[in-house]
Amino acid sequence: MNVLVINAGSSSLKFQLVRTDTARIAAHTDEKLARGQVERIGGEAVFTVRGRDGRPVKGSAPIRDLRAAVEHIVRWLASPESGPVVGAVGEIEAVGHRVVHGGERFQRSVRIDDEVMDGIEEMIELAPLHNPHNLKGITAVRAVLGSEVPHVAVFDTAFHHTIPERAYLYAIPYQLYRRHKVRRYGFHGTSHRYVAYRWRELTGVPRDRTRVITLHLGNGCSACAIDGGNSVDTSMGFTPLEGLVMGTRSGDVDPAVLEFLGAKEGLSPSDVDNLLNKQSGLLGLSGLTNDMRDLLAEAHENADRRARLAIDIFCYRARKYIGAYLATLGGADAILFAGGVGENAAEVRTEICRGLEWAGVELDEATNVRMVGGAEGRITREGSRLAVWVIPTDEELLIARDTFRVVTGVEGRG
Repeated sequence: MNVLVINAGSSSLKFQLVRTDTARIAAHTDEKLARGQVERIGGEAVFTVRGRDGRPVKGSAPIRDLRAAVEHIVRWLASPESGPVVGAVGEIEAVGHRVVHGGERFQRSVRIDDEVMDGIEEMIELAPLHNPHNLKGITAVRAVLGSEVPHVAVFDTAFHHTIPERAYLYAIPYQLYRRHKVRRYGFHGTSHRYVAYRWRELTGVPRDRTRVITLHLGNGCSACAIDGGNSVDTSMGFTPLEGLVMGTRSGDVDPAVLEFLGAKEGLSPSDVDNLLNKQSGLLGLSGLTNDMRDLLAEAHENADRRARLAIDIFCYRARKYIGAYLATLGGADAILFAGGVGENAAEVRTEICRGLEWAGVELDEATNVRMVGGAEGRITREGSRLAVWVIPTDEELLIARDTFRVVTGVEGRG
């Protein structure tokens, strides 16, 4: 089955075309036929697309809205310029959509119909920055490909629905949860789920014996404790702001800081929200950038104190969560690094693991340094009681697989 995977943002659209089926999933031979993104939608948009050969083709075109962006992508997929990837648009057999928030209602991937669309719309108050754009993306692709093509929603929050009450409830009046569903939802669920699945595939450990800590470290960052293959705790909470230090998000902060800063700086609640989400994290600490690559370069080449401070706080917070989740799980078999930083910043992995020798972590530094640029494997020495792995995440592949399973009715968890 050829599945078009869509991730729609406010002014961007990312896509992949994946060929998958039961046999390919079992053999891990799913084919990534094409991928790319369109940015700055609403004017002279910039696009980057890659066909079967993986060679990037860049260009620009006037693209007024998401529907026009989808039309541009679909035309390219069936054009000679793409290979062609598909002989005709009709060869796109299903579409999988990344949807950020499914609330308590959507606990697994579902086929999209009008009732599901209404449900996603109801979640807008929980994810006002994401769900509206996800809905617009669904509407745009349905309009372009027609109603006969099945569409599936894959939710970032779904994997975390196995978290128990003691972990997802906040210690605030219980009626606020009852009235407004204020609780920990967690995000990056598709990534955490894929990485844990891939580790099982590489090690042969069965799902019900999987006890790992996954770290998705990119511009957004989160940790997840997985026991028996299920998420039992995660660092992001009611929104993606809670938890680890991120590119521009603060992560954990005393809630009293909000009122204090509002009074001292003359900031409105929305100003404080913007401060914590867009001006904090690595950017706020360093005063330079939210890009870990640039911070590492500044720390080494110019001995920039604040760049080093930002890196140290980032790593300390991640190590702190690992310790907490080791206690939650009663120990673990592996720590799994994923995401742009987790997959490529060997120095960051070293710093996060420094001090975890008590838990049995013995890094193989030579292997750790080599494990970048899409490499996959274990970075601890033979005999290390707690293994550490680098496993590149592949959310789009999992979305494509979920889409195939929902459309065909085939069961599966990976």
